[in-house]
Amino acid sequence: MQQFMSRQFLAFLITGGLAAAVNFGSRILYNQWVAFSSAVILAYLTGMITAFLLARTFVFTDGSQSVKRSATFFVLVNAVAVLQTWGISMLLAYYVLGWLGITRFVPEIAHAVGVAVPVFTSYLGHKRWSFK
Repeated sequence: MQQFMSRQFLAFLITGGLAAAVNFGSRILYNQWVAFSSAVILAYLTGMITAFLLARTFVFTDGSQSVKRSATFFVLVNAVAVLQTWGISMLLAYYVLGWLGITRFVPEIAHAVGVAVPVFTSYLGHKRWSFK
């Protein structure tokens, strides 16, 4: 639990928040041309590139791995996270929010929650593997 109360985790939250904003905003743009499901995936990739650059530059600065190795593990950790994001987004958008009677901003709410879910698992994965 202590690792989630560190300066590094705070920096991860800030840079991750910026990447999440890129993810969220780009999903709205992509959704102009592709279906919601595809837009979520494309937006996640856009956010992931942003997150890698910010995390390597501002969060995990003392890592000793090559950029190639870090990027490989970053993609693997994010492969798990994108499944979490997509699954939560689809579950909320197509089942849960309607069941709760929510009819406005359904894609936005579903996607925002989906993006927030993998924060902790991603931090641990990046700390232990991506930027070791």
